[in-house]
Amino acid sequence: MADYKPNEMMTIAASRALKDTDVCFVGIGQPSAAANLARLNHAPNVTLIYESGTLGTKPSVLPLSIGDGELCETALTTVSVPEMFRYWLQGGRISVGFLGGAQIDKYANLNTTVVGDYNKPKVRLPGGGGAPEIAISCGEIFIIMKQSKRSFVNKIDFFTSIGHGSGGDSREKFGVRTKGPTRLITDLAIYEPDAETKEMVVTSIHPGVTREAIQENTGWTVRFANDVARTAEPTKQELEILRDLNARTARAHGEAA
Repeated sequence: MADYKPNEMMTIAASRALKDTDVCFVGIGQPSAAANLARLNHAPNVTLIYESGTLGTKPSVLPLSIGDGELCETALTTVSVPEMFRYWLQGGRISVGFLGGAQIDKYANLNTTVVGDYNKPKVRLPGGGGAPEIAISCGEIFIIMKQSKRSFVNKIDFFTSIGHGSGGDSREKFGVRTKGPTRLITDLAIYEPDAETKEMVVTSIHPGVTREAIQENTGWTVRFANDVARTAEPTKQELEILRDLNARTARAHGEAA
């Protein structure tokens, strides 16, 4: 059995969701780590796009923000933000959006705005940025988040980015025609939406994780698929590439990384 951390399992499992032919709008943080691991491992031709307008970027270290010079310096080209959103994103040219969040509910709606009451929040978060537009305009959405009852809540405190709304066809009733969240990857399991209700259902459990642990770290009653898979352990190659990427990032950015 390979020696790895839950966070590494999460990042690796998320990276496997990307294909070589994907055009991916990448969020900063865990989504960026997963997307670049995919590029460096099994999907060398994946096109990574960041909100600042960098197209086909190939950073050697993980960016601290969308304004990190590493993104522009290694991109095929850089376009203006209005062009990025109007032509590329809203034009339907991006197949996958890779997002994270502070809170998520069972229909994969995301909160990145506030924790607590909006007018008197316990925590004021970075905000939506481009995530609300990414959530509705990309062909499908992958979400990567560490799982706990603080983040996996029965009701999110603020509705920043739509997932599957209130379930069923509610997303379509808003006039949104894209698939929405098709995969949620955590440090415990992988979820996919039920075909009818659109509730996120556990389809794969990571090695060493129990159903009880998943429920203990979730604020709603978890549904499990009829045939739940066991997530494949990280390979030696996946771990080596991820750790090397993280080590380069730490050397480049120091404590900020």
